[in-house]
Amino acid sequence: MIIYPAIDIRNGKCVRLTQGRYDDMTVFSDEPVNTAIKFQEAGASWLHVVDLDGARGDANNRGLIIEIASKLNIPVQTGGGIRTLDDIKELLESGIARVILGTAAVKNPELVAKAVSLYNDRIAAGIDAKDGYVAIEGWEKVSRIKALDLAKTMKEAGVKTIIYTDIATDGMLSGPNINAMAEMVEKVNMEVIASGGVSKVEDLLALKETGVHGAIVGKAIYTGSVDLKEALARLC
Repeated sequence: MIIYPAIDIRNGKCVRLTQGRYDDMTVFSDEPVNTAIKFQEAGASWLHVVDLDGARGDANNRGLIIEIASKLNIPVQTGGGIRTLDDIKELLESGIARVILGTAAVKNPELVAKAVSLYNDRIAAGIDAKDGYVAIEGWEKVSRIKALDLAKTMKEAGVKTIIYTDIATDGMLSGPNINAMAEMVEKVNMEVIASGGVSKVEDLLALKETGVHGAIVGKAIYTGSVDLKEALARLC
């Protein structure tokens, strides 16, 4: 199982939200590039970066994210505000290994299919769920689409990897939604990257038992609840 340390960027800073709420934000670093380098030095094999401003449709942090990728020797996946083929092309041609389509996956599945036809497995779908239903636009709106149904639609579009976030657990350090992750793995034959709620290495071990392909860890690393080196040694 791959561990993806997470960097969420807002206003050029490395932050974490609680349950996706922009009014409940903690700044952990003013230097996201240095944070990324530290994760690489700890042994991470991938990095997960989210543009929180882009996700809301505000000014984006794309230049900073491209800079992060340029300073690392490990691949970077990124999401947040990527809604056109031009967005996708810009990021992939600038050194990003994989882009994550979230709101676009709900509102414009044809775009996803087109992107997959052009870029294959460099396209992933981000499925962010609240009570089993998909949230969009920086998690500020909840659709009527079930997470499992969207995953199946993405599979039909050719997507091989989904990043599945349980919003209720995200940033809470309360443990991941193991049942939801296990259900997604069982019912959709795709690579599932779990996100939300990891508070200790044991949570990662439990996620590994569900068969997920990877797990994103954010706040737990920043608070010291998870030592990245230790987690990598035990999981990978």
